[in-house]
Amino acid sequence: MNCDHLRQCACRLFGLSLVARDSAQRWLTPLLDLGFRLFVASAFLRSGWLKLSDWDNTLELFRYVYQVPVMPPLLAAISGTAGEVGFSLLLIAGLATRLGALGLFGVNVMAVLSFPDLSELGLQDHVLWGTMLAVTVLHGPGKLSLDHWLTHRCKPHDAA
Repeated sequence: MNCDHLRQCACRLFGLSLVARDSAQRWLTPLLDLGFRLFVASAFLRSGWLKLSDWDNTLELFRYVYQVPVMPPLLAAISGTAGEVGFSLLLIAGLATRLGALGLFGVNVMAVLSFPDLSELGLQDHVLWGTMLAVTVLHGPGKLSLDHWLTHRCKPHDAA
């Protein structure tokens, strides 16, 4: 094998790696972005829906179990439940996604701070959700979102 042949093989391998990277960015990254959004949103949406389905019990939990700093229990119950449901719906739709992810990040932090009996496994869940939400805030919603569609649909046309 001569040096020219080795260089050609290396160039072909490099070209294949670029094709693989581009394909991953085109297809896998948007799916991963969507997966992050749906995974986290489903956890918080279920929690919010559970609170709504038994509001009396929810109020009791906020009065006697959850220790939300600064807020009275009724306000904490309303804002926490609204945040879980509303921000989750934004994430699912991919609409105002960074705002929704940032809002759920705040709800997540408040949940960890206000629940005194959180288990180690429960804390690990919240760390995972927080990490996924941080990625969404910093990276954005991805191509499979209304934000992406609206951004490309509503771009001002160049004045020609």
